[in-house]
Amino acid sequence: MDVREIQVTFDCADPGALAGFWCAALGYELDAPPPGFDTWDAALEAFGVPPDQRNTRSACHDPTRAGPRLFFQVVPEGKSAKNRVHLDVRAAPGLQGEERMAALEAEAERLVALGATRVERHGPEPPLSHGFLVLQDPEGNELCLD
Repeated sequence: MDVREIQVTFDCADPGALAGFWCAALGYELDAPPPGFDTWDAALEAFGVPPDQRNTRSACHDPTRAGPRLFFQVVPEGKSAKNRVHLDVRAAPGLQGEERMAALEAEAERLVALGATRVERHGPEPPLSHGFLVLQDPEGNELCLD
């Protein structure tokens, strides 16, 4: 069987803002507008999309193409429970102990400045865990700094 490419989809209230957060968090880039258009607004205007419907979707990608594409779509309901799937952001691969936790704390501070919320810290518990931090993105989706 062939290996399949994946995209991670976020249901949200503000696709443009949430895509911007994840671009800044991961070093991703917003998807470019279609050929022949300098901006998404110009493309959506040409396609006849009303202004009040232009922030119903957004997408971004890893510029190296190593990571999955992220897609953001408006849904009418708000988030109501803990995510069953979440992203682990590998902020300290290869580090251990206090050096690892310091790197995770520094990344948490950066993401909080971008709009994330800190939830909890799990210190190292060898041999099963090297420690991680739990945060939420600006719309409450859980993520771990690992």
